[in-house]
Amino acid sequence: MNSENDTEKTTIDVVEEFDYSTQNENYNSSFRKWRKNKNNPFAFNFSVNKKESVFIDGKGFVNDSPAKSELETISRIFFIIGSAMLMWVAIDNIIGKMIIYVLDFMGVNIHTTFFSTSCYGGSIEIVTAMIVITLVKIYIPVLYIHKKLKMPFCVEFMSTMNHPTELISAIAMSLAVCTIASIPDAYSSSANEIYSYFKSINADMSVWGQTEYVIYTIFDVIIVSVSTEILFRGAVFSALRQFGDVFAVIITSVSAALLTQNFQDMPTMLFISVIASVGMLKSGSIFTAFAVSTVFKMYQLTIVIIESGNSDNMCFVRNLVMMIIFTVSIVTTFAVNIVKKHKNKKYFAVYNSEISLKERLIHSFKSFPFAEVTAVCLISALIKIIY
Repeated sequence: MNSENDTEKTTIDVVEEFDYSTQNENYNSSFRKWRKNKNNPFAFNFSVNKKESVFIDGKGFVNDSPAKSELETISRIFFIIGSAMLMWVAIDNIIGKMIIYVLDFMGVNIHTTFFSTSCYGGSIEIVTAMIVITLVKIYIPVLYIHKKLKMPFCVEFMSTMNHPTELISAIAMSLAVCTIASIPDAYSSSANEIYSYFKSINADMSVWGQTEYVIYTIFDVIIVSVSTEILFRGAVFSALRQFGDVFAVIITSVSAALLTQNFQDMPTMLFISVIASVGMLKSGSIFTAFAVSTVFKMYQLTIVIIESGNSDNMCFVRNLVMMIIFTVSIVTTFAVNIVKKHKNKKYFAVYNSEISLKERLIHSFKSFPFAEVTAVCLISALIKIIY
C-alpha cells in the first residue's frame, strides 16, 4: 500500500490507492467497481482504519492486516488458475487420447499412444480430432475462469487501441526475439509434426493441395492464437493486475510456457508471451496480443516449410530469411520508438505493497493446485524427451 504520510494517514483502502491511469476511463471505472464488490472473493478490496481494532476471542483486540488479506486473495485466484491449467493438461494428455482410443476401437482411422504427441491415420480424422480436442482444452478453462471471476467484459478484454504504434512495435519485437530464441530449432515440435505428416501422405503433392492441411493451418495460426490469448491475456491477466502489472506479466507468461509441456518450446513461448502482455498494456488492446501470437505462428510455419524442402540450398534460404526478418524487425522497433509521440506515457499500473514482488511470486508458485500442475507440466515435458 502507499506509504506517503503514514504518520497522518489513518485509513488504508487498496482499491482507491491503486493506479488506474494506464487504460481508458470505462475500463478503469469498471475494474474499480469489480474490485469494490465485497462479495467477490477474487478481488483484493481490503480497507481499514488504523485507529480501529477488532476484538477476537482468544486474541484480544487486533488490527486486520492488508498483507494477510492480499495473500489470501492471491491464493484464491491461484486455485482458479491452477484448476484451469489442470483441465488443459488433463484434456491434452488423458481425455483427448481416451477419445482417440474410443474412436479407434469403433473403427475410425485414427490412432495414438499415451506417450506420444502424434496421431496416425486418415488426414480428415486427424485434423478433426486435433481441432476438437484443442478447442475443448482451451475453452473449457476459459469458460471456467470467466464464470468464477465474474469479470465485466470491458475489464476481461482490454479493447481500446490507445497507441497503434505499440502494436507495430510488439509485432517487430516478437519476430526479433523469436528468431534469436528459436535458433537452431526455429519452429515448435507440433508445427513440424503436422507438416511432416501431410507431406508424407503424398511426396509428389504439395501439402497446400490438401484441404485438410489448409483448414488445420488456418485454425492453428488464427483460431488457436486468438483463443490462447483470450485465456492468458483475458480474465486471468486482469485479475492478477490487482497485484501489479509486472506480477501479471510474469505469471501469465510462465503459465503459457508451462502448458506447452515441451522444454524445446518453453523458452520461445515465455518470450512471446511477455511481448504479448507488454504490447497489450502499451497499446491498450488485447488485439495486440492476438497479432503477436498470430505472427509468431506464421513465422514458425514459414521456417517449417523452408526446412522441409528438398532444395540443396535450404540452409542458405532459411538463414537468409531469418536474417532478413531479424533485421527488418530490429529496424522497425527502433523506428517506432523514435517517431512515437507518447514516449513518457505510463503503461504499467503502480502498485505498492507490504509484500515484495518476490514474496508474491513465491507464495503464488506454492499455492494449490498451481504448484502441483507446474510439476505435472515439467514431468510431462521430461517424458516427451524420453519417449
